[in-house]
Amino acid sequence: MSPSTFPLLLLLVGASAGAQVPALYEGADLKLGERLIAEHKCAACHRQKVGGDGSSVYRPAGRVNTPGVLRGMVESCNTELNLGLFPEEVTAISAVLNRDHYRFK
Repeated sequence: MSPSTFPLLLLLVGASAGAQVPALYEGADLKLGERLIAEHKCAACHRQKVGGDGSSVYRPAGRVNTPGVLRGMVESCNTELNLGLFPEEVTAISAVLNRDHYRFK
């Protein structure tokens, strides 16, 4: 490795370390997840269920404490509300929620 490529290597390593996501969410389509959250009015449903701005639905008393449990909760909404989401759509929604609220690594 030439001395001139070393700074580039450090930059690449640093960038990938800062963008860590759980293996479950690697490659998830975040734009799709954002679109589905808006389409299915998830925030409005959460406001109706828990009141206020709906944000208290996130991290309820340690109930959602791993990426897999988070994905399972989204799948529960899918089933309970008969949304008809495909597995990759459930994962996309979960990945957005992880990015915006949970931040599991």
